[in-house]
Amino acid sequence: MYTPDYTIKPTPVILGIESSCDETAAAVIRGREFLSSEIISSAAEQSKYGGVVPEIASRAHTQAVDEVVRLALKNAGVKKEQLSAVAVTYGAGLLGALLVGLSYAKGLAYSLNVPLIGVNHIRGHLSASYLTDKNLEPPFITLLASGGHTAILHTQSYSKFKVLASTCDDAAGEAFDKVARVLGLPYPGGVNVEKLALESRNNLNFPSALVKNSAEVRFSYSGLKTYVINYLHTASQRGEEVSPADVAYSFQRSAVDPLVKKTVEFALSLGAKTVTAGGGVTANGYLRQSLLSACNEAGLKCVLPEKKYCTDNAAMIAAEGLIQYNAGNFAELSLNARAQIPL
Repeated sequence: MYTPDYTIKPTPVILGIESSCDETAAAVIRGREFLSSEIISSAAEQSKYGGVVPEIASRAHTQAVDEVVRLALKNAGVKKEQLSAVAVTYGAGLLGALLVGLSYAKGLAYSLNVPLIGVNHIRGHLSASYLTDKNLEPPFITLLASGGHTAILHTQSYSKFKVLASTCDDAAGEAFDKVARVLGLPYPGGVNVEKLALESRNNLNFPSALVKNSAEVRFSYSGLKTYVINYLHTASQRGEEVSPADVAYSFQRSAVDPLVKKTVEFALSLGAKTVTAGGGVTANGYLRQSLLSACNEAGLKCVLPEKKYCTDNAAMIAAEGLIQYNAGNFAELSLNARAQIPL
């Protein structure tokens, strides 16, 4: 990162571009104010194959990126010449998909002579809460739950995080998708597990995702997923009928309850007054209601982005872009895409 000679505006207009997976998204913000957020998704096409096919996703991004940016600017009532900066996801994600958005953002920023801001996708998820609550300021506790990451963080400042707990194997979102597959549910898996779970209140008492007898707070979603697979396999071998709704409900509870419990416990032990959440799994209705209820009982403020801003979107990229803009962290045009990137 470097800081060229750009004038930092007090209320910048920032275009965010997101293309890390199967959503081509663009959004415009003015300061912490939403102006527009548009998404063109290839999820329907991906569902034919039971998951994301990188080549298909990259091709879809190439076809959609110019249109989604045009729509975002139009619906925001902003001309491209009014942009103060262009923020874009450069990692983590599918390399081919990332390169489409990154290349487009580079060309646009260069043509407008405005800063290019490279955004860490995961930090984008964490920053969505700033647009939900315009007065939100660190420190606070953050629950991060997505398809690739699961952690509880102490957000100490806009740029400093301390990991308090994390998964030691799969992420929560990954487990939701894998359990959906063994239950025969279509892609995307997480939302379909949630829908099926609403049909049951019979808890089969699956083991908690929380790892017991550990010096550190850790979660094992690979272990929980494996337990569900073995449960279904054993029932099949014995010729026993299994209620898919019971399985979905019980898995969801075992996956979500320990995350909520430990997030609130950390907030209380560290004297935090606010809890936030980010990542695709935080769009799960059971998690949202559980976290809101637990925070209310503990006297904590809970800031949850709207569901549409929990899953992949460009508004969160613009929100993190605003943080980097105010810090003067601008990227060179040589910035490359990265499949993996630390927090």
